[in-house]
Amino acid sequence: MEIVKRPAPPTGLRRKLWRLPIPLYRLGLGALLGHRVMLLTHTGRVSGLPRQAVIEVVEHDEHGYVAASGFGAKADWYRNVMASPEVTIQVGGHVHHVTATPLPAGAGPEIMARYASRHPAAARRLCKLMGYAVDESQEDYREVGKHIPFVRFVPHRDRR
Repeated sequence: MEIVKRPAPPTGLRRKLWRLPIPLYRLGLGALLGHRVMLLTHTGRVSGLPRQAVIEVVEHDEHGYVAASGFGAKADWYRNVMASPEVTIQVGGHVHHVTATPLPAGAGPEIMARYASRHPAAARRLCKLMGYAVDESQEDYREVGKHIPFVRFVPHRDRR
C-alpha cells in the first residue's frame, strides 16, 4: 500500500455530486439505494443545526452499522458525530435512532479486509478515491484500514 495523495473532502461540484442521494431519501425513495448506503442525520458541532451526509455502510451485523470516514478524522460528519453521537441513520427504507461509537484503531485492518473481500471493485475505487495505491492483497487492505477511522452506529433498543 502506498499513499499517493490524501485528498481533501469534496467541495464545490464534487460535494454536490456526493450529496445527490439526499433528495432521494427526503422523497422517501431511500429503498432504491439499497443497504450499502445510509443517510446520516447529525448535529453540527458549531452551528447546532441538523446536518446530513450520505455514507457507505461498510458492515452491518447484530451490533449495528459500520462506516468508514474515508477522508479521515477531519471529515465534518465524523467530527460532528464525535461531538454529538446521538444521531439518526436511514438505511434503505428504514430509519434507526443510533449512537455513533468510534471503533478502536486496531479494528480497522480486519474491517477493511472483510470489506475488500465482499466488494473488491468498490474497495479498489474507494482506496483510489482516498489516495491509496493498493495491490489488492488482503495485507494492503489491512494497511489501509490502519489509516481510516471507523464508526459503529448502534441502534437504540426499545425506543418508542
